[in-house]
Amino acid sequence: MSDAVSASVPGSASLRLAVVGPTHPYKGGVASHTTELCHELAEAGHDVTLVSWSHLYPSFLYPGEQAVPGGAPDVEPFPRTIRALSWARPDTWVRTGRRLRDMDAIIVVHVIPQAVPSTLAVLRAAGVGRTSTDGSGPRSIVIAHNVLPHETRPGDRQLVEALLRRVDSVVVHSDSQAKLASELGAGHVRELDLPPHLPGGEPEKHVDSTGPTRLLALGIVRDYKGIDLLLDAMLDVPDLTLTVAGEMWGDSGRRVKELAADPRLAGRVEVHSGYVPADRIAALMARHDVLTLTYRHATASQNVLLARRHGMPVLATHVGTFGAQVRDGVDGLLVPAGDRAALVDALRRLSDRSYAGELRSGVRPPDLSGPWAHYVGGIEALASAESDALDDEDDDETAPPEGPVQRAKDLVMAARLRRRHRVSLRPSDFPEWVRASDVLALDNDALDAQDLARELGLPRCSDAVAAWAALGAVAAVLRIRDDGRRGAVIVDESGTKSPFSRWVRALGFEPVELELTGRRTSVEVLDVDTASLDVIARIHPGGCGADDIDHAVGQASWALRSGGLLVVTLPIGEDDPDWAVSPADIRGVLARADDLGLVLVGDVDGDITERIRAASTSAREARATQPEARRRGVTPAYGILRLTFRRR
Repeated sequence: MSDAVSASVPGSASLRLAVVGPTHPYKGGVASHTTELCHELAEAGHDVTLVSWSHLYPSFLYPGEQAVPGGAPDVEPFPRTIRALSWARPDTWVRTGRRLRDMDAIIVVHVIPQAVPSTLAVLRAAGVGRTSTDGSGPRSIVIAHNVLPHETRPGDRQLVEALLRRVDSVVVHSDSQAKLASELGAGHVRELDLPPHLPGGEPEKHVDSTGPTRLLALGIVRDYKGIDLLLDAMLDVPDLTLTVAGEMWGDSGRRVKELAADPRLAGRVEVHSGYVPADRIAALMARHDVLTLTYRHATASQNVLLARRHGMPVLATHVGTFGAQVRDGVDGLLVPAGDRAALVDALRRLSDRSYAGELRSGVRPPDLSGPWAHYVGGIEALASAESDALDDEDDDETAPPEGPVQRAKDLVMAARLRRRHRVSLRPSDFPEWVRASDVLALDNDALDAQDLARELGLPRCSDAVAAWAALGAVAAVLRIRDDGRRGAVIVDESGTKSPFSRWVRALGFEPVELELTGRRTSVEVLDVDTASLDVIARIHPGGCGADDIDHAVGQASWALRSGGLLVVTLPIGEDDPDWAVSPADIRGVLARADDLGLVLVGDVDGDITERIRAASTSAREARATQPEARRRGVTPAYGILRLTFRRR
């Protein structure tokens, strides 16, 4: 194992990554995702080792078949796979962790709470930053497909909380899971859309039929999947057939078999017990008309994408990610979970073969590559999140260039060493030119902010605009919302590239970080109580745009305590009205905020139009004459407006 882990691909990888999780011969979506993730990370140029299990967990925790029947893998195995871990051998946990100490990051795929002790032992032995005493080990990332299991056991929450509190970042795949991870103490939560890792190969031609509409329920039969609810609703809709194909788990499986044997469903339901191997999926889906996902509750699932891959419409409940994946009435039907009447109505519509055919014609193939590019980019940012914050200006410019692997390792290591230091700052340490509300009109203003942050002892930030945005936000927090005990409740949705959370954490605060996809706010995802937050930050590069500033202001108006702060940045200019805001728009934003009880702190210091013109002139000059500004991360295409509001 030692040689395999320490081997490197000279000159080809930018980060050395260990992925710890299940893979073939273990079956299921988590194993497939883990394997595909390793392929994608390696394809992106990283040095990847997949560390897996010879024995994952005892059979009483997983009553179904653990291994793929017949030995044929669902997805192509990853070549650099080491099966060194066993749930029953703690010595393998420690030995494995020690061999991962030279990694830049360890990515742990969270499977079940009972695996947390072994996971923590691996991380501790590897010396990861938040579980070791010196904080100088690899970064630690947990990928949580399900933060807690669908059917919980006593002690599950405590075990998962122990894991999430001890790692650098947690990746989840839905809003509800982001909220749960934050509740369980995760320091930084990154929500990424689950990319496709679909078994079954190429689709087969759909087999037409003149009989009843043919429904398919595919996968392990468990209570939360609600197949019993589907069978019960079918009693009221005669012109349908159903095939249930998957392993029958415990009481849920027995219940489904009993319902399928009801005389009123005679000849209409087939139950194919047992795991469905990948090479049978395409043919099975070609012989059916609609895939059913009548779940009681869910997190993120591949099944809608699998259906789209094979040209099938979907009947799903509005839980988990299904609502975002199914276009109701276009390529499927959505019904409320647990609503029998709505489910019966949907089944009646599907019993009309012509309507089911219309839905089939609306199905579009899924994008199988784009989501992975975004997902890998998110993992890369977390694996080297601190390295992006380091400014390399102090490097000896006469020194020979370093290779990408060594450079990334040096940056990550240096960042971790800085994390040990606690910075002591007072409001008086910030000069008057650091304003709560301001306009970035000149490149030099951003560079000055970057230099001041370094002089104050804050962790470095290579993006000067992000440093300018965060410095004003930090100053506002200390001047207005800090009582000296660093107890302010801070929610930051500015993104990994922003230094704001790192800076306030260095000052002694404990911010909650969320990175979200789509037009959503952390307030919605966390489902916070009214008047419960002290600070909400949404600043460059994850700031607001013209299309969502009103929404952000509205959310903050009720989530902030009296005296609480909302700090946002907005791009300003005339060239892109869908993204940037004009001076006239800004006046409207201020009026809207005032109506909602949010008062602007300070002033934007002068005529906005003039400063936008100055920013435009500065941009042209920088492009022509200031390569140094470009090298240091200044992007002067638009002016940037920082607004700080205080709740009345």
